[in-house]
Amino acid sequence: MVDSAFASDEFIRAQLADWQRELGSARRLAANTLEAYSRDVGQFLSFLAGHTGGPVTLATLKELRGADIRAFMAQRREESLGSRSLARVLSALKSFFRFLEREGVVATEALNVIRTPKIPKSLPKALTVIEARQTIAETEKMEEEPWVAARDMAVLSLCYGAGLRISEALALTSGDLESQVLRVTGKGGKVRLVPLIEAVRKAIDLYLELCPFKSWPEEPLFRGVKGGVLSPRLIQLRMVQLRSALQLPPSATPHALRHSFATHLLGRGGDLRAIQELLGHASLSTTQIYTAVDTDRLLESYRKAHPRG
Repeated sequence: MVDSAFASDEFIRAQLADWQRELGSARRLAANTLEAYSRDVGQFLSFLAGHTGGPVTLATLKELRGADIRAFMAQRREESLGSRSLARVLSALKSFFRFLEREGVVATEALNVIRTPKIPKSLPKALTVIEARQTIAETEKMEEEPWVAARDMAVLSLCYGAGLRISEALALTSGDLESQVLRVTGKGGKVRLVPLIEAVRKAIDLYLELCPFKSWPEEPLFRGVKGGVLSPRLIQLRMVQLRSALQLPPSATPHALRHSFATHLLGRGGDLRAIQELLGHASLSTTQIYTAVDTDRLLESYRKAHPRG
């Protein structure tokens, strides 16, 4: 592969720099994404220079064919790049060429004939019922300050006992809390009502009783030690401690407790539509992934228990 610094002529390098500036300012891409996109396009230009036998020019891009892009993608696949990364590469190339078209530099149909690699859906990893219960119970032993221990236990109880995302739990205010129902604001600002089981309600009540900061209706329910908004990082670190104490796998995260909520409900005969509403999924197809998780669990139990397993 040709050195990216010499892969294209001065005009194309200038266009590349303008595109990168647009990504960083107008689209405000995260630094890591901007770096990855820039690297992907740079690697493509290097490949194209080697493929055509000279620096990439405007004429090179005008003659670009679908076969050239397929050859590049095939090479990246041979370098053990996974489907998710290949999809990002294709996204970066499309972004760059859309920019060139908007600027009136060049328009190409070559990318339109390239199909995005299929990304296999990874199944969420749930804890067992025993592991989930142990995680909640062990939380109060991990902190010398009683109100902080009660706070963390209440947050994790909401993840497992109400299926909340960690961001949803930490965004709650006292005004969202009613006697038996919780008003949760999910993705896209969509509000849903989630029933509170007794164990979760007790965990929240204990935290409110011990918390040294007065809780006003419009202020965050869960506070940091100085009274400010609680950082999700602190709950994630608490889960790291719990994983170590209980010898749980690395997949045991706050979000895994939400997965466990859905998986255990489904395993006990919960209705898929009801679980969709509780989780705040916009589409039933998102919730249906838990049917695969439960099937895997049943098959594993079958293999272990059946005489011919």
